[in-house]
Amino acid sequence: MKASPLGPRGVVGTPLKRPDRTTSVQSYVPEIVKGLGITMGHFFTNTKEMVLGQRNDPNTEAIADGINTVSYPEQQRPYPERFRGVHRLTEREDGSPRCVACLCCSTACPAQCIHIEAGEYPEGDKRRGYERFPDKFVIDELRCIFCGYCVEACPCDAIRMDTGIHPVPYDSREQFIYAKDLLLKMPGRKNDHVTENPRHEPGEATHPGIDRDRH
Repeated sequence: MKASPLGPRGVVGTPLKRPDRTTSVQSYVPEIVKGLGITMGHFFTNTKEMVLGQRNDPNTEAIADGINTVSYPEQQRPYPERFRGVHRLTEREDGSPRCVACLCCSTACPAQCIHIEAGEYPEGDKRRGYERFPDKFVIDELRCIFCGYCVEACPCDAIRMDTGIHPVPYDSREQFIYAKDLLLKMPGRKNDHVTENPRHEPGEATHPGIDRDRH
């Protein structure tokens, strides 16, 4: 059979013979069996490695043959040192929060997810008149974009994102509202609640500002 020219340029194609397809090929049964054989082979191989403890480390042997999937949460990839995790509030040596309720973090927050209500120290406290404390400190983790602006804006190093913990998946919006008590309980990477940056309190000789005895 001779092909007739097609199109304005008179292109002549070459007819190709249609391949013979047997009943087994048209039923796809042999190919399905081959695919299932490969799948079951991987299944039993991976199961044997998991039972015998021969499974590859997904962090150091991710390119090796075998299972390289991270079985979260039993297995987790290590977070880098600069990973911005869940917020935490740091404490002073006496256990009180370092936050002075200056509102710098809530002002710098582009998502407006931080709410602070400042409180005054009682009469007779040496800190009264110089600083305040957070009567309420709330962070909406659903609105937070984890930009780290609050950490950079804080002059007291009172808020940090060095927990190495990412937000936990909850089933209600209220559980994503982190109050002051919860933020103070969040530990750092070293499982502590303080900061490595020293703080000089008013009245101490190393305090750079003024106090009632120096002005």
